[in-house]
Amino acid sequence: MAGAKFFDERSDQSETKARIIQKYFYAWANVIIPSAKLHGGKIAYIDLYAGPGRYKDGAASTPLLVLEHAIEDKNMRDMLVTIFNDADGNHTATLQAEIDALPGIEKLKYKPTVNCGEIGADTEKELSENRLIPSFTFVDPFGYKGLSLKIVNGVIKDWGCDCVFFFNYGRINAGLSNHLVKKHMDALFGVERADELRKKIEGKSPDERETLILEELSQAIKGMGGKFVLPFRFKRGARTSHSLIFVSKHFKGYEIMKGIMAGESSTDDQGVASFTYSPADASTPLLFSLAQPFDKLLIDLPKVYAGETLTMRKIYEDHSVDTPYTDKNYKEALRQLEAAGKITADPPAAERPKRKGIVTFAEHVKVTFK
Repeated sequence: MAGAKFFDERSDQSETKARIIQKYFYAWANVIIPSAKLHGGKIAYIDLYAGPGRYKDGAASTPLLVLEHAIEDKNMRDMLVTIFNDADGNHTATLQAEIDALPGIEKLKYKPTVNCGEIGADTEKELSENRLIPSFTFVDPFGYKGLSLKIVNGVIKDWGCDCVFFFNYGRINAGLSNHLVKKHMDALFGVERADELRKKIEGKSPDERETLILEELSQAIKGMGGKFVLPFRFKRGARTSHSLIFVSKHFKGYEIMKGIMAGESSTDDQGVASFTYSPADASTPLLFSLAQPFDKLLIDLPKVYAGETLTMRKIYEDHSVDTPYTDKNYKEALRQLEAAGKITADPPAAERPKRKGIVTFAEHVKVTFK
């Protein structure tokens, strides 16, 4: 019933979520395809909770939009494998009919697969035991059943595999205190971490609970091998309704998704995207670092790299993880630090080109901190 209600009509949040998924999938595919052509010639889009394909107002949801894009893209047309699953038989029947009706669907080399089934222990086992082709997986349950660390680990474990999953904060917040759904919470956080989290959130304010829960989830994913974790939060009024959590083992994917999420953020502070996070404090280092403005970057870089010489790209790759800063933020910070005499650059500003009257700061420029 929750799934049916979800697809009744689009909301601004639904559209934003869909844009994030689609933008990343297209960018990811462009990066992966050249290598994939040399190793098997396939890439995949996997949606474990695909829904019926359209909202009640007729608007296409992500599965149909992905397929429409693939039909128009020569590389994807010949390489893309799509797997759609939903536990609701009405959804899968409708989705199959919508797919069959897409103009040009017969151009795809690999016919889309639509499965009907619950996501659970069997799925975890299958994902852990089988090697995936390069895949982007979207896991969007309407609550928490079927969402586990094992599922996330299973879909990112192989080369070229990234994942975004929907984190329903409201239901998970309530579920942590409900012994009837303990097994689902343990599957999501891990037994020991879930038990510790239940203790940590006792007596905390709503904002503190939210920060702790999202922090623990991020750290749990990192603990199982998801090196790069990037949450994007959605709010209804003052309260968070849910988050999208991106997981990757590679910096390039993290960099691409950070740029996309930054662009979809509703606010920024000094040019640094908000990622719609609520205030966090130093007891939660990941979320605390995601709540700092541009001034902190100007102060932090000379301290962290005092006496060192590195390229702009190396600084960005090394320092930006678990922060809200994009490459544009680093280039601007280094320009300001150079103008203030706190760093020297090779080549110096006088020898670098200008763009729209502003001296550029290319990735290969070497920076020496005093």
